[in-house]
Amino acid sequence: MSSTVMTAPVLDTFSLEVPTKEDGQGMWELAKKTSLDLNSAYKYIMMAEYFAETCVVAKEDDQVVGFITGFIQPENPDVVFVWQVGVDSSQRGKGLAFKMLEELMDRESVNGVKYLEATITKDNKASQSLFKKLAREEDTSFEVRETFPADCFPEDGAAEYTYRIGPFWK
Repeated sequence: MSSTVMTAPVLDTFSLEVPTKEDGQGMWELAKKTSLDLNSAYKYIMMAEYFAETCVVAKEDDQVVGFITGFIQPENPDVVFVWQVGVDSSQRGKGLAFKMLEELMDRESVNGVKYLEATITKDNKASQSLFKKLAREEDTSFEVRETFPADCFPEDGAAEYTYRIGPFWK
């Protein structure tokens, strides 16, 4: 299945796009510069190729300055799971992460999705605020539950809590 690049209107100097596999390298480079858990370059390329419709890249001057990786859960087709949200440090405070979430939730590919989920550690206040803001702006609820206790991780892992936002009605 080939992916077409759909570009949203430019917001300030950004474009929000469906990524291509060529964007995977930029997503990986950005992840390396952030506090995100760094996955292999292959993961970002694969997400941009096979899960493009549930991923978002933000570009400024053709450079990746933000991204979301996500997928619709096979066993729960009414849930889109956001794996990572990355924003370049030069772009923080501009609302880019929220704009990317809005872009994702407005896509035709997530029609039928009623919930957005993401796992977040207790110390990641920025992500907690981002997903709580989405619930407020969409006038919907959110719930939090521990999903992956710290002892699931091999070393120095922090517990991950699922934030479930929704329902969304489109």
